[in-house]
Amino acid sequence: MNMNFLLPDRYEGLNETAGNKDVTKIIVPVQSGIEKIEEYYEEIVSSGRGAFLILLGKSGSGKTTFLRTLSIFIKNVEVITISNDMNILEEISSLSKSKYSLRILIIEGRESILDMSNIEVTNAIQTINRFIRTDKGNNTLVVWPCNNQDIVDNLVETSRTVGGTSLLDYENTYFSFVGPDKSQFVYIAKQTVEFFNDGKTLLDFGVTDEVAGNCVEQSETIGEYLKLINRKVRKNKKYISDFLVKKRCNMWVLVLGLNEPSKDVEALTKGENLEADIQRLLISTDANIIQEVKKIPDQIALLSHYLDTKIIYIPIVDALSIIRNYANNDLKKIMKNQSMSLSADTSISERMKNMELVRMIQSDTKLMGKKGVTGSNSKSAFQKLLDISRKNDSLLNDAFGRALLENKYIEDYSTEVDFGEGLTRRTDLLCVKDGEEIRLEFMWRTKTSKAEIANKLSPLSRTF
Repeated sequence: MNMNFLLPDRYEGLNETAGNKDVTKIIVPVQSGIEKIEEYYEEIVSSGRGAFLILLGKSGSGKTTFLRTLSIFIKNVEVITISNDMNILEEISSLSKSKYSLRILIIEGRESILDMSNIEVTNAIQTINRFIRTDKGNNTLVVWPCNNQDIVDNLVETSRTVGGTSLLDYENTYFSFVGPDKSQFVYIAKQTVEFFNDGKTLLDFGVTDEVAGNCVEQSETIGEYLKLINRKVRKNKKYISDFLVKKRCNMWVLVLGLNEPSKDVEALTKGENLEADIQRLLISTDANIIQEVKKIPDQIALLSHYLDTKIIYIPIVDALSIIRNYANNDLKKIMKNQSMSLSADTSISERMKNMELVRMIQSDTKLMGKKGVTGSNSKSAFQKLLDISRKNDSLLNDAFGRALLENKYIEDYSTEVDFGEGLTRRTDLLCVKDGEEIRLEFMWRTKTSKAEIANKLSPLSRTF
């Protein structure tokens, strides 16, 4: 039972996990740090030489993320690093003059210099001191991040001996970096979760705003906070795995309305997988059952995330094409009595390939846009389908099952299947794809709305 969840708590994991995604969208500015860098830049410009900054911050405070992403908040900045597997002397010696107004050179991965001999530390400081005085380094700010006061004191003492005030001020010998303010922790977590999990929210993983807020008080740094949130989600995941020991349930609601409610569906879904947005569903209706659901939003969101709840809009022309091509004899007889056209749509195979329903069955998230305007004849024909649905909706639903089966999108289907043991509700259409069941619930409506769609999904609450 897999419920994938990504929440990097270090820059290295953040950058590696992001791949081609732009992580700058979720980086928040640490204003005190930015002001300190700008202060050093002014000094570099006025003095005509580079500068050296010892940065003290707790592990997990976001030092690396702050330094690596400075170019987001300061114009014309280049950021390069000398990692702990590189030789400081060799790397600095190989640098040419930067084309940028300011270059940030990070001595990375040496927060603890206990493994470095005094000679190595002294040589490194001497190399930095020489470099920032040269033409190649006169617009470079060399930053040495540290996470321990003893390490800072060692670097300060060595720097004083090697370069005096050309390396460090008498008073401000280092900068204490505290990272993002705690008031931003929840926001950072929410943004990061949505960024790495296809738009899913913390609530989707069972973490309410109240829980997220309480975690802030238990955390010293943003790194600790993200780890704590990760732990909460893993605990919820185990809860779901223990709770649902049989198999995953896929419950998709198909919305077919004469008022063409595509915008309502879009407002209640998120991401490319058309997943139901529980937060929006809960505020879209005041139905009695929803009032009960609102008391346990974390559990409902977590369960619905695991259950794979989707809301899929079916355009009128697509519905008509499916019914005309795949209606069984009983439905055809009723349609004939309603003076409806039974002419087959010769482009049905191509049309189905582009249907959102089919794309979801095939796990194809590259959705096709809905084009064109529905004509009056199509709306008139659809109204007749609605009339049929009031007494014979199972015949209409069966046509969808036949369409999916005959085009080999599913292996089998059944109509009006028991929803589960002990429940009176029945599934409109139960499809089997790769041995997995997909339960389709149809909404044949003259006019529907966000509230009514939300009510359709309310049976989820009875699972608890």
